[in-house]
Amino acid sequence: MMKVWGTNLTAITWAHAVNSQQLLDEVLTETSGIDFIEADIVLGKLNGDGEDMPIMAHPPANVSDLTLADFLYQIINFNRDHEDQKKGVKLDFKSIEVFEGSLDILDVNIPNPTTYPVWINADILSGPVEQNRTVPVDADRFFAGCMRYKQAVLSIGWTTNWGADFRDGEYTQQQCDDMLETLSGNNVLSTGQAITFPVRAGIAANSEEQLHRLVAAVNETNESTLTIWSSAGDYVDVDKLRKLIFSFGLDRVYLDVQEELASQLNLDNPGNGASTFKSLFGFSFVSLCFWALSSWMQQL
Repeated sequence: MMKVWGTNLTAITWAHAVNSQQLLDEVLTETSGIDFIEADIVLGKLNGDGEDMPIMAHPPANVSDLTLADFLYQIINFNRDHEDQKKGVKLDFKSIEVFEGSLDILDVNIPNPTTYPVWINADILSGPVEQNRTVPVDADRFFAGCMRYKQAVLSIGWTTNWGADFRDGEYTQQQCDDMLETLSGNNVLSTGQAITFPVRAGIAANSEEQLHRLVAAVNETNESTLTIWSSAGDYVDVDKLRKLIFSFGLDRVYLDVQEELASQLNLDNPGNGASTFKSLFGFSFVSLCFWALSSWMQQL
């Protein structure tokens, strides 16, 4: 049975960078209160010894006490034994080499059909703001491997450059068009596979129109959502981000941010007499309007 969280995806709780056995033990309990486990995968050594293999670590670290295979095996066992407390998992692959080196492990450890959410994540395009320090994961090779896991959600985003001193920056229309072209060119839009776009909170707040156009276009063939995330210390225009979230609707936005920012957003109180239903309806209508206007202008 697939765990159902209801229509408010922003209420889902996350554990970040679960890249060690101790951290995994802490979240795989009946009392952790965690719905989704996010972890990073690199090529490195188990306990510093032996050959390189897919391990749980975030660059620049390349040593861990937990391999990808053991990580997934323990989640499978926990979810099998805890029907009402299953954990979703988001696998963040930091390079194309580690992703391709993990395919045999994923073949064995991603159930088909799956009874809990499995997300395969990678930053496949260079993004804002003038980001050129992080090399994106090769999109063509990434999607070729992902074709083996139609039961998984594709979590695909842009590399970003943001922080406490940033104010101006957005996911440009060109960057969103590039994402749509990449999806189309790799036949992802012909599979109907679920997609979520991870977008950085401070940048997404400035990008409402472009993101609506992207999601509306993708939703013609594939179910898609946004996953809003942030790093500690990021500047975020809270009012603009809140407006963005309600324009899409609480059933279309995952919220993976620090507790302080989540509290400031005050999503339990839509304000101005707005109801959750109104915000959910608004997503479809506003996105469709943005997409229709964009399509019409391109024909002029």
